[in-house]
Amino acid sequence: MDGPEEVRARLAETGYLVDDGLATACFLALRLHRPLFCEGDAGVGKTALAAALAEALGAPLIRLQCHEGIDASQALYDWDFPRQLLHLRAAEAAGAVDAERVESELYDRRFLVVRPLLRALETWPSVLLIDEIDRADDEFEAFLLELLSEFSVTIPELGTLRAEVPPVVVLTSNRTREVHDALKRRCLYHWFEHPGFDRELAIVRRRLPGVSARLAEQVTGLVQTLRAEDLLKPPGVAETIDWAEALDALGASEVDAELALATLGSVLKYREDAERARGALPAALKDA
Repeated sequence: MDGPEEVRARLAETGYLVDDGLATACFLALRLHRPLFCEGDAGVGKTALAAALAEALGAPLIRLQCHEGIDASQALYDWDFPRQLLHLRAAEAAGAVDAERVESELYDRRFLVVRPLLRALETWPSVLLIDEIDRADDEFEAFLLELLSEFSVTIPELGTLRAEVPPVVVLTSNRTREVHDALKRRCLYHWFEHPGFDRELAIVRRRLPGVSARLAEQVTGLVQTLRAEDLLKPPGVAETIDWAEALDALGASEVDAELALATLGSVLKYREDAERARGALPAALKDA
């Protein structure tokens, strides 16, 4: 892509709308082959950005979902021990006498189980999504630090495998903990704010073209109001879309207080937040 404007246009074709800052960050990530570190509240579109980039580039999306305790064997590669054992038994049954040769065959490429990180290194073009890196342990962060610096990995039995062209890498963090500065320094950083009314409305209209304009405006306005409340989990764009979709599924072309309260579970996921919203929604609907 030739510049941020083209990035913006290509992403818009997929239904993902970006502002100037994010369009520029994406362009630089593509041009400089630098990972893009996306941080912000859940539901603001970080993961969806990776999917949109993959669609815009016509590339497969390879996703690594991080969690506590994830390690290299789950993220990079592993050996298929059951198949290796079957091979060993088959060799014994066939009367193989060259033990060194049989042992070397056990670590043939056909017994390698390729995990997301290695698949991304060997696939071009591809978009690698490392989702919720803040859930992983410090040790895994350190491992990623090396891999994202060199875009290569050494497998003792096979040698060093290096990406001919680095994949497009998107890391996301919900900031449940601070990710180390060393990893961030390897990346371009972008903080995801909740979008303003106009942009969020445009996203809803783009994602849900069948929803009435009135309903889209009301839901967007209500979510913006809810975000101003002191909620445990402010709703993201994903919840705005879910709420509008739920109301549309009920045949609503606009929303009143009764319908809004009945469908509150589409947008708020904590009892305390729902109770607080019940006090704020009637007044908000008068202005919507």
